[in-house]
Amino acid sequence: MNAHFIGFTLQVIGEVMIGLTAIMVHRRVWKEHKINPVVYKEMQREQTIGIIGIILLIIGYLLQIIFRA
Repeated sequence: MNAHFIGFTLQVIGEVMIGLTAIMVHRRVWKEHKINPVVYKEMQREQTIGIIGIILLIIGYLLQIIFRA
């Protein structure tokens, strides 16, 4: 496996994670019709997942740039 493939894979995983966190929080707010402690806790968890997704995007980008052949 080369670094370009790993970089691309990490980028895709990061994009999917960020997209899923946005969908999850909107679904919870839509279902609850308010922001209560349960929704707030889920929003905090999704923020962490989103940050990890952004980090994976950056790592994936850097790997693609550094090891571009």
